[in-house]
Amino acid sequence: MNKKIKDTAWYHLRIKEWPVEERPREKLLKTGAHALTNSELVALLLGSGINGVSAVDLAKRMLVEYADLSGLACANVKELTRMKGVGEANCARLLAAFEIGRRIESGPLSKKLKICSPVDIFKIYAPLLRDKRMEVFKVILLNSGNRIIRDVTITQGIINSSIVHPREIFKPAIDYLAAGIILLHNHPSGDKKPSPEDKEVTEQIFKAGEMLNIPVLDHIIIAKDSYFSFVENRLIMNKD
Repeated sequence: MNKKIKDTAWYHLRIKEWPVEERPREKLLKTGAHALTNSELVALLLGSGINGVSAVDLAKRMLVEYADLSGLACANVKELTRMKGVGEANCARLLAAFEIGRRIESGPLSKKLKICSPVDIFKIYAPLLRDKRMEVFKVILLNSGNRIIRDVTITQGIINSSIVHPREIFKPAIDYLAAGIILLHNHPSGDKKPSPEDKEVTEQIFKAGEMLNIPVLDHIIIAKDSYFSFVENRLIMNKD
């Protein structure tokens, strides 16, 4: 008799002992990844469980621990490997898979996308920054056609004028012959309102850009699924 896995007791068996059609890998190959639950997808990345705990069991525990996939995607190596049954190898697979997802969602910068509004920046960088637990400050370099040349991470941690200095901002801008720059950082708290330090840093860099004839076109703060634009809120005004 080919019993379907309805009873949770089945999940304490090794996956190899499950009915073939219920095994995550076989289910994915037969019906597609969309047919798998979050636990089953994570289980495939884990590869295996531990004695008495299947990979699906372990995946469920992880999703309970971190509330959902988004929470799990924010976890770091130290946090993941602290969980019993999660070693460095399956931790690396998990982190790699989440990072691939973020990069796909953000879109390829190699296409030199043209930036027409703060929303364009938000769409590109929100997937990369919204789950960070510390502030990451980037400068985005643009050519004369408002297309991205590249971005450079200036610092990670608390943003203040002593850490984010104009020379660190404008060195890559000069090296790559940028026609303009956009400042970008995230607020892990989810509050998109700029802090006094954010305003101080922006004013300092904006003035330096005027002197160097490399305009600061905007400063954008990403806070989870929203953003704040200094230009849209008239905290900086560029000359057209």
